[in-house]
Amino acid sequence: MKSFKVRLAAYFVLIALLPFAAAFQGFHSLANRSETRRVDAVLETGLRSALVTYEDELDNAQARGRAFAGRAELQRALAAHDRAQIEKLVAATPNVVVRTSRVSAGAVPAGAARRVVSIRGQHARRLGEVIAVVLLDDALASRLQRRAGLDAGERIVFTGDGLVLAGNAPVGSSIRLPAGKTGTVSLGGSKYRALSSEPLPNPNGAALAVLAPQSAIDRSAATLGERLTLTMLLTLVLLILIAYFEGRTLVTTLGRFVDAAGDIARGRLDRRIEVKGRDEFAELGRAFNEMADQLQARLRELDEERRRLRDATMRFGETLAATHDVDQLLRVVVETAVEATGSAGGAVISSDNQIVASSGEFLSGPHELRVPLASGAESFGTLVLAGEEFTREQEETATWLVKHASVAIANAKTHRAVQRQANLDGLTGLANRRLCEAALAKEIARVGRSDEPLSLIVADLDDFKTVNDRFGHPAGDEVLRQFALVLRETVREVDVAARWGGEEFAVVLPGTDLVGAANLAERIRGELERRVVIGPGGEEFSCTASFGVAPFAGNDQAGLLAAADAALYRAKRAGKNCVSTPNGVAEPSVTPASLRAGAGTPL
Repeated sequence: MKSFKVRLAAYFVLIALLPFAAAFQGFHSLANRSETRRVDAVLETGLRSALVTYEDELDNAQARGRAFAGRAELQRALAAHDRAQIEKLVAATPNVVVRTSRVSAGAVPAGAARRVVSIRGQHARRLGEVIAVVLLDDALASRLQRRAGLDAGERIVFTGDGLVLAGNAPVGSSIRLPAGKTGTVSLGGSKYRALSSEPLPNPNGAALAVLAPQSAIDRSAATLGERLTLTMLLTLVLLILIAYFEGRTLVTTLGRFVDAAGDIARGRLDRRIEVKGRDEFAELGRAFNEMADQLQARLRELDEERRRLRDATMRFGETLAATHDVDQLLRVVVETAVEATGSAGGAVISSDNQIVASSGEFLSGPHELRVPLASGAESFGTLVLAGEEFTREQEETATWLVKHASVAIANAKTHRAVQRQANLDGLTGLANRRLCEAALAKEIARVGRSDEPLSLIVADLDDFKTVNDRFGHPAGDEVLRQFALVLRETVREVDVAARWGGEEFAVVLPGTDLVGAANLAERIRGELERRVVIGPGGEEFSCTASFGVAPFAGNDQAGLLAAADAALYRAKRAGKNCVSTPNGVAEPSVTPASLRAGAGTPL
């Protein structure tokens, strides 16, 4: 048992481990990708903010250029072509260059952005141009980084021709990255996640790039991975514990079944399993107990049948061929008697002068020999032989044959009665479960051929245990008989009403759809509710029952029984004393017995 429990837990863990490992790998990869996507989103936001700030820098430079171009002393110097004064003004104003057709003061640094502003004199005459310069240097990169709100470790650099031009990175380092695409680059021995812009409007085609250290991404992903790993390990431990305890429960339950089966195998047919709950093991326990009941009953039947067959065989061995068919026995009696006596013919005449069996021309002879067929006080008719005449020996032979035939016929009729009783419930006189199941299987087969409707009613007496506890088992037996009487008075001849077991009953309804079956169940429910039962002590009380109705919908016998049982459980849960179908629970349409004047004590 212990090895099975361990194997069961191991199988459970193995079955759970494969999807568990796949889920772990997927979550781990997702954690890495999610952290990378988060950093990429930060880089994209930072790049957009840096580009906006860069445009603001250019706009500010253009504003400075306009202000410088509008200065009166610059315009007078340009009008007078005073080179010295122009150079003096340019030298006093950083990041501006003046150019005219004759004079050029200042120089534009390589790799610098620029804005050009025309210088207009009187009458809007063009005197030259002012070039406002924005240096792509470390200072500008720092300003852009601050205004973009980047985190510590993240930085902005200017690139050109795949090299770093300025910024918080080694100048001249290689950083080749397609515009608008994120990727991993290596700068100064460290790896960064980078995003580059489209080329800026500069003569040398410089671009902005935003960098985030790859080490920070890796640390965040590793932290998330560690938390995920811990969660997965705790989940795995939980799965193992669940598997272990479930395995122990299963093994314990199976052990009870094994012990009970062993007792049954050793001849202890009174052994039963305690049933708890409504799960599959409970169903198995009920099925096992029912099997044991059937085995015990069958063993008793077999013992009785063996004794009866032994006696019958001995008697039939002295007279006729062993058979339990009365008609066949009567036919054999006639044929044997005619042959043994040499009669022209013979027949068995019933008490109402009907010919039951005949052989030859039994009316052609001038003489008749009549021998009663009887066993004890029971008469099976009269054997009539016709012939020329009958000797004493022939009369004794006929009498001897009839005597033994009578015993055989009596046994045959007894067998028929026993066989009938085997299919009936001894207390209620209804069909038993075996006959009901056979009838249900027959009707299901017929539905498959004729496509006619078929419904099943399953009923359970409400609070039946309370009847036994309160009024005694004889009162409970009377309740069962009264309910059986209600069924016999209500159902049709073609319907099969049976005691399913205990206080449960079933009605097989051929040619009846769900609506008709539900209406019939409601009539049965109302009739039972109105009936007053008198206990052994003269006490009066009433009882009710819950009903589950299900139609045959192309499923098998087990499916139809399961649907009816499910409806019955729904009726129980709805408060009992009602009819439930797969479509819902019908409210009782009859006034409860406890509310009617003169009714017995309600349960």
